[in-house]
Amino acid sequence: MKSDYIRIRTTPRRFNKLKLLAEEREQSMTRLIEDWIDSLPEPEKIQGD
Repeated sequence: MKSDYIRIRTTPRRFNKLKLLAEEREQSMTRLIEDWIDSLPEPEKIQGD
């Protein structure tokens, strides 16, 4: 499976918060972000598609 990449900049405070939460839940930071993205509502189709 091919994966795309997202690179973001964030504050050290937010990075550490995500890292600690991932460790606490025994998940990767990627998994936490993917779960959050999956929880977002589906966008409406753009007209003409």
